[in-house]
Amino acid sequence: MKNFTRKLISVLMILMMMFVFIDTESFAEKDTFVIGMEANYAPFNWSQSTDENGAYPIENSKGEYANGYDLQIAKKIADSLGKKLVVVKMEWDGLAPAVMSGKVDAIIAGMSPTKERKEQIDFSDTYYSSDLVIVTKKDSKYIKAKSLNDLKDFKITGQLNTFHYTVIDQIKDCDKLPAMENFPSMLSAVLAEKIDGYVAEKPQALSAKASNAELSYIEFEKGSGFETSAEDTSIAIGVKKNSDLTEKINGALKKISPEERDKLMQEMVRLNVEKDQPQGFLSKVKSIFNEYGSLFLKGALMTLFIASVSTIIGFLIGILVAVIRNMKLDKDKNKFTYYLHKVINFILACYVEIFRGTPMMVQSMLIYFGAKLYLGIDMAPISAALFIVSVNTGAYLSEVVRGGINSVDVGQMEACKALGMTHGQSMINVILPQAIKNILPSIGNEFVINIKDTSVLNVISVTELFFVSKSIAGSTYNIFETYAVTCIIYFVLTFSLTRLLLFIEKKSNNREYVMEATTGGMFNGK
Repeated sequence: MKNFTRKLISVLMILMMMFVFIDTESFAEKDTFVIGMEANYAPFNWSQSTDENGAYPIENSKGEYANGYDLQIAKKIADSLGKKLVVVKMEWDGLAPAVMSGKVDAIIAGMSPTKERKEQIDFSDTYYSSDLVIVTKKDSKYIKAKSLNDLKDFKITGQLNTFHYTVIDQIKDCDKLPAMENFPSMLSAVLAEKIDGYVAEKPQALSAKASNAELSYIEFEKGSGFETSAEDTSIAIGVKKNSDLTEKINGALKKISPEERDKLMQEMVRLNVEKDQPQGFLSKVKSIFNEYGSLFLKGALMTLFIASVSTIIGFLIGILVAVIRNMKLDKDKNKFTYYLHKVINFILACYVEIFRGTPMMVQSMLIYFGAKLYLGIDMAPISAALFIVSVNTGAYLSEVVRGGINSVDVGQMEACKALGMTHGQSMINVILPQAIKNILPSIGNEFVINIKDTSVLNVISVTELFFVSKSIAGSTYNIFETYAVTCIIYFVLTFSLTRLLLFIEKKSNNREYVMEATTGGMFNGK
């Protein structure tokens, strides 16, 4: 009975550690107006490291500020509603699920009210309209094109899940390439000459041109460009279906005159055009790090925090699952316990196979948005991140621990039984210490993997290193230079940690050299 109680308490402690991070509070409160945006689509929305030029703090990324046309419109709407504005940065694909699940009140992110989107969410009246152009290199042979017919064999793409990609079908004999995730990615592809150009609104094209002297855009003659409907080229605010907020937002938009809107967009474009861009790769890298170094640091610390805590919790989960699945029960002694173990073992096997067999990004979307939408559980992004990475790590490490347990000579368990030790005592005092020592390199490897895999958590608004980098790249349009800084930071993190893990392994094994450990390297502890 004492052993059973001890096991039960252990299980409860682990479960408490897993769920203690679940926050029942969301961004939304009665006196707030919570909006979602990418903050990397200048001049509509971008991020910066200061609050200059009317920028506003981003709620889920301390020290980072949002600015742009969308942000300024949002501020006016919040003032009209008499509510405090709360800005949440998230991935484009996460915007619609966020408003549907109630994570945010509205989407103000340069979103067009297309027919497909209207099936999921409602939209306000239009707050901006723009013509479509094609961003390309200044020296492109297509730069003087005046109609779609001039774009034969033109390698072109558009942003994923937007009408920008579907209108490409109007260009006869072009080379339509797969859609890309965001504008920084497409801009990089243009500069690298992987594509000839991409579809964009004119304000975005102006910002892209201003950011890089190699870029320009193709503007078609009237009647010779893309055929679009008013809803395609207009931009509106997305809200939850049948929300009374739609009417209130429309009332606020009516107070902003067309002249005021045009003036506001011109001002946002001007802020991008007048940015002083350094020349040369190294100069740009230095400039980016000097301006956004604090954001890179906060992103790196968040990445390290999630990876560290999740690996520890996942390791505990892995031990618990492995020990339970490794238990051998006698059917003749207690049939109820025997069959109960069978059921639990089946559930744990399903848990391991599901979380090992599905991508963490998909798990993140289902758990973060699905929990709120269908279960009423409202997790904060960081809470959801810790939960997701922990249970994912637990699934992987449970098999690693089970392999470590099986690597211990079976005679040792028999010897423990001969000495009168229970199964639990044998595991805790004899088997597990040896198993953990044997699998230490695998645990360290999982930790390093978690550092890199946290990058998928940007879909649920976790401002880890990769998400911060995407925002900086979208704001500066210096994509290669931004990701060069990001690459260096990831390398420093993983290299430093692998050296530390090799040192720990050396000490635990009393070896002068450790071969093929976490990174497959060799370490001399002297």
